[in-house]
Amino acid sequence: MNVENVTMVSYFILKGISDVPNLQLLIFLLVLLIYHVTLGGNLIILLLVCLDSQLHTPMYFFLCNLSVLNISSTTITLHKILAVFVTGDNAVSFAACMAQVYVFTWLCGNELVLLTSMSYDRYVAICNPLHYSTVMNGKVCAGLAVFCWSFSLVQIFPAMIILTQFSCYTSNIIDHFFCEILGLMNLSCSDTFMLQMLMFTEGVLLSTFTPFLLTFISYSFIIATILRIKTSTGRSKAFYTCSSHLTVVALQYTTIACQYLTPSGTFKSGKFLSMFNTAVVPMLNPFIYSLKNKDVKAALQRKLKYLTTVFGREDVHLVGRK
Repeated sequence: MNVENVTMVSYFILKGISDVPNLQLLIFLLVLLIYHVTLGGNLIILLLVCLDSQLHTPMYFFLCNLSVLNISSTTITLHKILAVFVTGDNAVSFAACMAQVYVFTWLCGNELVLLTSMSYDRYVAICNPLHYSTVMNGKVCAGLAVFCWSFSLVQIFPAMIILTQFSCYTSNIIDHFFCEILGLMNLSCSDTFMLQMLMFTEGVLLSTFTPFLLTFISYSFIIATILRIKTSTGRSKAFYTCSSHLTVVALQYTTIACQYLTPSGTFKSGKFLSMFNTAVVPMLNPFIYSLKNKDVKAALQRKLKYLTTVFGREDVHLVGRK
């Protein structure tokens, strides 16, 4: 490679979603709206599960973990878009870029493993309901949660070591709105073969295909069990208990397939598909679980009724004092 085309970088420049000046305000407002809706929706889920004792079950325990993950992944990817509009500085240091790649990849891996744990929870609830409380006890749920959060954290460490040792780049301009490992590999003039093989074995086979396979097996048993239920009411009730999670799983894997299995998505993901995967999906998750879940809606109604009663009493006391 020509030495003139090789750059030793200390920082990267993010091009963002679009470089059209007239669209910057619209993009900023849209991203700001998505971020606040995501933050608000997932915080409501967290507060409801923590405050309502009727939601202290394994399913909602895992849902809390998913909400924390959604907030974290959205924050780590969208914060730079908002900061660029406010400050005008679209540069990110080498260390900060590597940190963002590590955290983002870690959270992505966590989500798939977490969804797999949730599918196992639904499998036990539907296929072995009499032993559900015994199988999915507090220790098992805590162990699964710890595994979900630590598995990808350790698994991607070798790939990050290789990435940080890349010695040169053809450019320091990343055509994306956040630092992503595939984008950095495209710019690197170092030998990326080892990293590609590591990403295929660990990222594709271990972190993506294995959770998908386990989730598919769980739902195969779930569907088979539901079909054996004699009454239509029983089948509808059983399917209802896993419909929200199944919707989230289908949405997640569909967006991953569209993003990375398209001809242009092997090393250069579409920014709009990436935006949908990293911003829109986390925003939709709390709505899917709340709109399709009677328990969450009932808990929300109870808390709103309680708040109305409390504030109503305070108003009465204030009027009485006057």
